[in-house]
Amino acid sequence: MSALNDTKFNSAVFLLTGIPGQEDIYLWISIPFCFMYVISILGNSVILFIIKTDPSLHEPMYIFLSMLAVTDLGLSLSTMPTILGIYLFNSREISLDACFAQVFFIHSLSLTESSMLLLMAFDRFVAICNPLRYASILTPPRIAKLGLVFVLRGVVLVFPVPFLLKRFRYCRANILSHSYCLHQEVMKMACSDITVNSIYGLSVKLLTVGLDFFLIFLSYVMIIKTVLSVASPMESLRALNTCMSHLCAVLLFFTPEIGLSVIHRFGNSSSHLLQILLGYVYLLLPPLMNPIVYSVKSKHL
Repeated sequence: MSALNDTKFNSAVFLLTGIPGQEDIYLWISIPFCFMYVISILGNSVILFIIKTDPSLHEPMYIFLSMLAVTDLGLSLSTMPTILGIYLFNSREISLDACFAQVFFIHSLSLTESSMLLLMAFDRFVAICNPLRYASILTPPRIAKLGLVFVLRGVVLVFPVPFLLKRFRYCRANILSHSYCLHQEVMKMACSDITVNSIYGLSVKLLTVGLDFFLIFLSYVMIIKTVLSVASPMESLRALNTCMSHLCAVLLFFTPEIGLSVIHRFGNSSSHLLQILLGYVYLLLPPLMNPIVYSVKSKHL
């Protein structure tokens, strides 16, 4: 009887959710998702190929852009199997271990994306506020060290999360709100005290994404202050124009990231459809739009 109870109350799988009420047209819905994934993977791969093969692009701004493209490729590949599985094959089940692995990859890559955007803001800050020392500050070895440190930051901080989730027994409703697994949602499925998970997740978010956003904002305050104090209006516009692609990438990433975090933690009364749509924007839009934005704004690409 005890074993039977454990089977009954300890869920072996989670059920992912597509768009409720639209099950009859899932095959049609899969077409734009497939299109977005193809464009994301091709766009980021082409950017990596161009930067690698063109020696004139082996400079800090484009090296940071290649790091961002690798991160976007990782985000696309980590969400593609479950999202397309739902809409193409109506495959909603995901095992606990697979779910925890997806949590690790999604959150570590999200933190890495935030870090890459911060490094790109630092690049623009040095280029505009201290142009004479640009080459001496952003040397290739220093760029490699900064990239490695921020990647390790994401991996190390998210590494405990799957183990914090694995210690729980999941005896509540096992239906997730998204087509993929997120830590802040999976932990709510547990029948145990999730205080540690909640505090740890919020602390990591504030110390990484929150801090990165603040430093990016601060860098642009300094950039605008410098530009307005030393340049003519035309030169100011020209200098700020070099930041437009990065600003678009920052808005594409941080707006849905912050919005989704707030909804999951504090917006219990928010529309379920809004959560689903914001979840797709959060993970699908930056990898899709970043190659397009940078290609449009950069004559070299």
